[in-house]
Amino acid sequence: MNTDDHPLVRLGKLLQARNYAFVTVTPDTHLRVLARQNRGITLRDIFGWNKVFHPADLHPEILQCVEGAGEAKDSGDGVRSGIRASTLGGQLFLHSAFPTSAEDAVFFGPDSYRFVRLIEEVLKGVDTSKLKHAADIGCGSGVGGIAVRRLIGETLEVTLSDINESALRFARLNCKINDLCDIRIAQSDVLSGLPDTLDLIVSNPPYLVDTKQRLYRHGGGPFGFDLSVRIVDESIQHLRTGGSLILYTGTVIVDGHDLLREALKPVLSNPYLSTSYSEIDPDVFGTELEWPPYHFADRIAVVALHLAKR
Repeated sequence: MNTDDHPLVRLGKLLQARNYAFVTVTPDTHLRVLARQNRGITLRDIFGWNKVFHPADLHPEILQCVEGAGEAKDSGDGVRSGIRASTLGGQLFLHSAFPTSAEDAVFFGPDSYRFVRLIEEVLKGVDTSKLKHAADIGCGSGVGGIAVRRLIGETLEVTLSDINESALRFARLNCKINDLCDIRIAQSDVLSGLPDTLDLIVSNPPYLVDTKQRLYRHGGGPFGFDLSVRIVDESIQHLRTGGSLILYTGTVIVDGHDLLREALKPVLSNPYLSTSYSEIDPDVFGTELEWPPYHFADRIAVVALHLAKR
């Protein structure tokens, strides 16, 4: 996709010029806000809350961008934007419209903010001057890799990779919107299509069990964390000595036991690795407990793994 003059890049730039800011919330919160009033007038209504709007209420230049990209969707009683826009760290990110029910949807939400905060905290303790090449695995909108580049600077070569073509499309657009045209975009199944040696790997993979196996939600296996384990295993093979993995993911807690932590015991006890594993949020996606296979679970927690290769 050529992004040089893409209407969605122009849209992103126009929103930035108008100091657009929006924090994307959980789907449950989003539904509750829409239930109050589902008609939109402001830019935040239209591109944040994804409310139905009348074309006359949108600035003609912005409307032209939305229509030019084919993202003005007829909703029967008006028009709805086919994309959303969120802000994080002074940057703007386009992603899928609400609700993210499509198989190839690109999700942006509370996990995105926590993921970036984790990256910021870990990098405070890393000698970033030695980092030459970083990769964001399962990049989605590109938020992790773009945050790394923002924090370290243009001396760092960054690759955003995903198996989902829709995610790569959004990642390209978001790099262009945020003036990061030299970031590499690569389609890859985990690390299979990436360089053999990397200095830094960041990843926020899907970590739920999704019966529809949607790419942005389904983490694989009976507990939803098979993809996370695979990312850890492949990262160990690709990291140079001294290189790091920052993994933000989820786990199932059963009878007080963290099943992901148990699956990663060989990694956490490996003397050739320096590891730190911690729980970030004790209770997320609580509604999932109503459905199999979570009937046996106490809760779903968000965890962080920082791994460094000795």
